[in-house]
Amino acid sequence: MRLSALVERLDHVCCRYRLNAFRPLLAARGHHLDLHALPSNWWQHFRIGTDLSSADAVILQRKLLPGLEFNLLRRRVPRLIFDFDDAIWMRDSYSAKGFESSRRIRRLRSIIESCDAVVTGNDFLAEQARLWAVPSLIRTIPTCIDANRYPLSNHDRPAGLATLVWIGSSSTLRGLEAFRPTLERIGLGPLAYRFKLICNRFFTLRSMPVIPCPWSEASETAEIAASDIGISWLPDDPWSRGKCGLKVLQYMAAGLPVVANPVGVQAGLVRHGETGFLARSEDEWIEAVETLTRDPDLRREMGAAGRRRVEEEFSLAAGANRWTALLGSLAKHGVPA
Repeated sequence: MRLSALVERLDHVCCRYRLNAFRPLLAARGHHLDLHALPSNWWQHFRIGTDLSSADAVILQRKLLPGLEFNLLRRRVPRLIFDFDDAIWMRDSYSAKGFESSRRIRRLRSIIESCDAVVTGNDFLAEQARLWAVPSLIRTIPTCIDANRYPLSNHDRPAGLATLVWIGSSSTLRGLEAFRPTLERIGLGPLAYRFKLICNRFFTLRSMPVIPCPWSEASETAEIAASDIGISWLPDDPWSRGKCGLKVLQYMAAGLPVVANPVGVQAGLVRHGETGFLARSEDEWIEAVETLTRDPDLRREMGAAGRRRVEEEFSLAAGANRWTALLGSLAKHGVPA
């Protein structure tokens, strides 16, 4: 099948992980995927889809196009698949206007009702899609990781010393800033910590040194693997339940144990006591981090279990299998079976 995808940017994290990463595996199975950035000027908006008519199917990723633009695209392409991995019908956790956005909901509903298939990054997003499409049109394809890109942490730091790591963007760093009081309490404990921030913006802590690591695709995997414990904290709210757990998967791919709060997919990605710890309160966070810091062997054991889970359940091959099943059904029946 000849596929074209319309994405926000070719270097956007969602394009890289949810589409571009699968291209070689899809090609090996007879599906050719081209990626195109969405129009950037007013004239191109009106021409959307005119150069995609030869594609057997077009994937629109995340973008809630205005009604006129979406209708033009829908009329110009034979099959349309919508892929999204965030609660895009809401404003985010930090908006002064609150979560609800009637405009975003209207656009998402219109798109889902008109598409031939909908791909979501987790079950919470699929549940929203089912409000406007029959379940057979919806497939959940989680974000997947090429574990081979990630060196394994060797966990050679001695007991009582650990480097905590967090990776994300400046937008999600706002959530981590809300978590600073807990980080400060961890740093005030009896053990020695450093906190590595892999991001494009940074902050400091009073109770432990912060290592600022400017994010780059070339260095992120090595920087994660050179750490000891991956952490992920999300606000407990509807918008956060749309997140797909990329940073947790990255930590596990690098063989790190993970400490996270049980919000959204994190509650299922982190297997408590096996691949890390789920912590709700400050005391639980402190206990989890201190337990791992005192025991390098436990860090290594949990990190290995996390790596195995990524390889078995969240590999590129697993994701490509789901895409192949969807595309095969579209080609045979016109809609997913």
